[in-house]
Amino acid sequence: MILGLVEHDRGRPNDLSFQMLAFGRRLAAGRGEPLEAVLIGTEAEPIAGALGAHGVSKVHLIRHDELTDYAPEAWAEAIVQLIASTGATVVMAAGSDRGNEVMAHVAARTEMPMASNCVAADPGDPFQVTRQRWGGTLLEEAVLRAPVTLITVAPHAVQADSSPATPTEVAVAPFDPNLSEQEFRVRVTDRVEKPAGQTSLSEARVVVGGGRGVGSAAGFGALEELARLLGGTVGCSRAVTSAGWRTHADQIGQTGVRIAPDLYIAFGISGATQHIVGCKGAKHILVVNTDREAPILARADYAVIGDVGEVIPALNAEIRKATGG
Repeated sequence: MILGLVEHDRGRPNDLSFQMLAFGRRLAAGRGEPLEAVLIGTEAEPIAGALGAHGVSKVHLIRHDELTDYAPEAWAEAIVQLIASTGATVVMAAGSDRGNEVMAHVAARTEMPMASNCVAADPGDPFQVTRQRWGGTLLEEAVLRAPVTLITVAPHAVQADSSPATPTEVAVAPFDPNLSEQEFRVRVTDRVEKPAGQTSLSEARVVVGGGRGVGSAAGFGALEELARLLGGTVGCSRAVTSAGWRTHADQIGQTGVRIAPDLYIAFGISGATQHIVGCKGAKHILVVNTDREAPILARADYAVIGDVGEVIPALNAEIRKATGG
C-alpha cells in the first residue's frame, strides 16, 4: 500500500500535496497497490471525500487532543505508528518545508533511508528514484533498499490536476496514536495572518518580483500597485530581504518560496542560481533589467532592457488605461 501525507492549513489542503498524490497514483498503478492518504487533526476530516478525485481509496485520519496545529515530531511519530499498523510499503509527502521535515523525522525514528525531492520513481526491486540535488541544478539517480520506502516529491514535478475521470469512493479510518508530551516540544503556538485577500506566493497565478535594482523599500510601492492591477502578489530576491526592504516571507528562491505562477515579472533581479531555483516553475518569465548580461535573461521568455524606475510607472499607467483600474 502507498501512503501519502496530505498537508493542510486548518482544513485547507496544500496544492503540493495534490501534486504528490498525482505522483503517488502513478506509482501505485506501477506496483499494483492502492493509494491511501494520511490526514492529521480532526479539522482535516472534511477534506477526505475530495481526495477520491486524486485516486485515494482510503484516508487514515490521525486524531489526538494536542494535534490542533503543526508539530513535526508528533506528526512523525503518528506516521511511524501508522506504518506499523497498516504495513505501508511506500510513504510519501510533498517536498515542502513541512513534508521534508516530517519525513526526515520518520526516517530517523525508523532508521530507514529517505530520498527527498523526487521527480520520478521506478517501483521495481530495488526501488529507484530520480531526485533533484543542489537546488534543482542536478538530477541524481538513487536506489533505496529498505522495508519501507520513504520519499518526498519535488514541488511542481507533476501536475496536480491529472486526477482520474471517475473519483474513487473514499473510506475514512480513524487512527489514535500514542503520543507523549515530548513529541510536542516543537509546535506552532501562534500565527501572523496575511492581510485579507492577499494570495500566497506559492499559489499566486501572477508574481511581481523585485530585486536590488528597485532601489529602495519605497520603490516596492509601484510593484504593489502592479500586482494589484494584475491580481497578483509581490515577491523579492534574497538581496532585498538582506537589505531589510521586505520580509523573508516574500523571498523567492532556494532558501525562500518556490513559485510556479502563469506569469513571473522580475524587476531589477540579476538572477543568482538560488533565485532561479525558486522561479523556474513559472510558465512564463518577463524580465526588466538594465543589464543585458544578467543571468536571469537566459531564463526569460520576454525581456525589457530599461530602467525599472521608468518602466514600472509606464506599465502601470497603460494597464490602468486598458482596464479602467
